[in-house]
Amino acid sequence: MFELLITMLERLGIIVTIAFILTRFRFFRGLIYHDSLNRRQQYFAILFFGFFGIIGTYSGMSFSTDNLQFNPWAADLASDEAIANSRVIGIVIAGMLGGYKVGIGAGLIAGLHRFTLGGFTAHACGLAAIVAGIIAGRFQKKKNNINLRTAFLVGAIAESVQMLIILLIAKPYVQAQTLVEIIGVPMIIANGLGSALFLMVIKNVVSEEEKTGAMLAQKTLRIADQTLAYLRKGINQDSAQAVCQILHNEVQTSAVAITNQYEILAHIGLADDHHRSTSPIQTQITRDVLKSGKLVVANDETIHCREQSCPLGAAVIAPLKLREENIGTLKFYFKSEKEITDVVIELISGLSNLLSNQLEIAEADKAYQLAKEAEVKALQAQISPHFLFNTMNVITSLIRIDPAKARMLLVSLSHFLRQNLNATTVSMTTLEQELAHVKAYLSIEETRFVEKLRVTYDIEEDALPVKIPPLTLQPIVENAVKHGIKDMDHDCQIHIAIRKGIKSTIVTVNDNGQGMNQERINLLGKQIIDSETGSGIALFNVNRRLTMNFGEDASLRIDSEPGKGTKVSFTIPQAEE
Repeated sequence: MFELLITMLERLGIIVTIAFILTRFRFFRGLIYHDSLNRRQQYFAILFFGFFGIIGTYSGMSFSTDNLQFNPWAADLASDEAIANSRVIGIVIAGMLGGYKVGIGAGLIAGLHRFTLGGFTAHACGLAAIVAGIIAGRFQKKKNNINLRTAFLVGAIAESVQMLIILLIAKPYVQAQTLVEIIGVPMIIANGLGSALFLMVIKNVVSEEEKTGAMLAQKTLRIADQTLAYLRKGINQDSAQAVCQILHNEVQTSAVAITNQYEILAHIGLADDHHRSTSPIQTQITRDVLKSGKLVVANDETIHCREQSCPLGAAVIAPLKLREENIGTLKFYFKSEKEITDVVIELISGLSNLLSNQLEIAEADKAYQLAKEAEVKALQAQISPHFLFNTMNVITSLIRIDPAKARMLLVSLSHFLRQNLNATTVSMTTLEQELAHVKAYLSIEETRFVEKLRVTYDIEEDALPVKIPPLTLQPIVENAVKHGIKDMDHDCQIHIAIRKGIKSTIVTVNDNGQGMNQERINLLGKQIIDSETGSGIALFNVNRRLTMNFGEDASLRIDSEPGKGTKVSFTIPQAEE
């Protein structure tokens, strides 16, 4: 019995070796990672493990109950012979990984094969193979949750059940009893260990794949973090040069290059003496990738470099895409094709997608910025038609009675309109220009209010060069005139202060008008209000442009009480030098 156990354990080396070889196949690796299999995958798994069960049968030893002798290899059996084998290992692993259907299917294939070999245990062993698949299916779990102890126990239980079936079915009973007494314990132990060893091989494959995947993911994230800053503004010679340097350092290939549709944007590494930036694309295979949009592996015969002495003997060329259009290529060069493994190809394919996605993000961000600028310019260009009509009416009435004042008012209106037009062509202006715009506006309003409006200024000259968005201050002042003091008969006051702080510039507009309640204050600048007295769109637009350019700390602050006037202020942070 002990000698049989040693021999069977030796034979397990064959099973484990075959198992290791089989795990190198892509199908088996895919099988490992599927927690649930579709019908096609189930058929493949059944054939796979059924074949493995057949190998387990042939790697066993035939045993004669007549002379109690073992034959080193199992073949066609006599009526008094049986097989001490490892068939149950493949069936057990099939059931534990694939469930009842896969376990029973593999057991059926291995069992039918065993039946064809004959011997007095043919029926019993054939049935036991199917039962082993059912038992193993009961223990199906996710692959990473199956431990070696469970695999050993399931293998041992399946083999114990086979011994029991032999005792119940095989005839004559005396031969069955003799067989079980001699091979039972060694087979139970050996097949339990074999199932555990097979699972250990599988876990090793899973661990290897996960480790490789984790390393690739870590490297890809590191590359993404380093390249994002350079690709935010799109792909050009400078950004391509920086990205190629990063990729060359991280992937450690012979050379890395990026092209657009026509020329090499950057080349880092070997052969940079003739693979130069700004030179036209040299190889036909690169043009083919641009045309097809598919990753290509090129060897020494297909690269066709113009330099005969070029040290680059192989390359992986992947497309760079923008909105499904092939806009360039990412090229990794190697000294020979032997250096290009499946892991390398997978990494390069992932990097190609990563850089393409970053370019998509950069393009979307650019489009957003353009849309934002267009929106801001549209907001800046708005002029109240009522203000324009009222001013024209005042000028018309003054032409006869006070031509000099009418002329002065026309000059102020001209300056005001010119400033509004200029605001649509620039993104930033100075507080000095904004203040001039406000003074032009207020000179018009002072004429309309006829001695009722008094404007005072508290301006620090050092603050006037500070940059702000155009038409920021004037709408606030206009809001004070239109809504703050419009119903007052006399003593209308507006005070404008611009002061330089330590790290910021503070702009304040005060009026002594009717004021407002806290409910309205909470809405102004934050949203457009549905109101008969005004929608608040002017302050909303101003607040939006301030926060878009300087952040939330620059947003409008409004202090007011009914009957006590209103104070509107904002803070411009000091520009970093």
